[in-house]
Amino acid sequence: MSTEPTDTSRTSTQAPLAVVAGASGFIGGALLDALSTWGYTTRTIGRSPASADATWDRPDRIAELIDGADLLINLAGRSVGCRYTDANRQVIWDSRVDTTRALNTAVAAASAPPRLWINSSTATIYRHAMDRPQTEDDGDIGEGFSVDIAKAWEKEFFAGDLAATRRVALRMAIVLGDGAALNMLATAARFGAGGAQHEGRWFPHRRYRGIGPAASGPTVWRGHPPTHGRQRFSWVHIDDVLRAIRFIDEHEELSGPINVSNPQVADNRSMMKALRKAVRMPVGIPAPRWLLEIGMVVLRQESELVLKSRWVLPARLEAAGFDFRWTNVEAATKHLLR
Repeated sequence: MSTEPTDTSRTSTQAPLAVVAGASGFIGGALLDALSTWGYTTRTIGRSPASADATWDRPDRIAELIDGADLLINLAGRSVGCRYTDANRQVIWDSRVDTTRALNTAVAAASAPPRLWINSSTATIYRHAMDRPQTEDDGDIGEGFSVDIAKAWEKEFFAGDLAATRRVALRMAIVLGDGAALNMLATAARFGAGGAQHEGRWFPHRRYRGIGPAASGPTVWRGHPPTHGRQRFSWVHIDDVLRAIRFIDEHEELSGPINVSNPQVADNRSMMKALRKAVRMPVGIPAPRWLLEIGMVVLRQESELVLKSRWVLPARLEAAGFDFRWTNVEAATKHLLR
């Protein structure tokens, strides 16, 4: 929790205020440190009054923090690193849609609203793509549970006329850092199970069915066509996520959905090979879908993480002049895991 004075009004003698919602994850922790080095005073919104300056059950306190803030960044959302049970599906929805709606209400009511509001989103909003990359302007929105979450998330974010606040939705690829995705895959590689994951036949299920008032896709999930481990794996290093946020902060021409994904997209085979090299494990047993699904039950995860082909390019960031520092997946995984 910040120990700075509680007056959040803008003055020429105070550092600008950045309010960060959902700062408890590994991205949020890194972001708070970065914001301090960029000259911001920070406040946080979260679930626990012991670690946040405002909690989601106190809309009055949220409104006080946001009114007068210069920058608002929302990373709130329950981790998708779980089984998509009915209960977990609803929590994932509520933790994104309801929190974003609460912030939108506070920004709309503020007498001095934030200059910039950056809201987390996901590159999973695009379809399973094996044929061509997906950009902000020509990407195809997918269907099913994860996509419906992303669409509803962005709908709440862009709702209403907030003329004084520039809004950017970060459609982030899988972020490589001290988070669940990299740690799970690295653990598999360390134990010799770091081969490619192959789409294939498995029992139909309903966990990936759509959600919400505009639920999309089939009710019963039957999988993608075989990919032979060539499904695309869009990724981004945590350092480049932070650099992209600062770049967006400094470039007023950027608004709307922005893909935050490395332009050098890996595929599943090359990603797992990079992980094996990073953890010095020469053997990597491939995982056909039936074996992967058994492992995911044990790990309480979903195979969507590695079987959906995410082929996402950061067209708008690159057009604005952003240069990704980490473009080699072997170098990135070696740096992060050693």
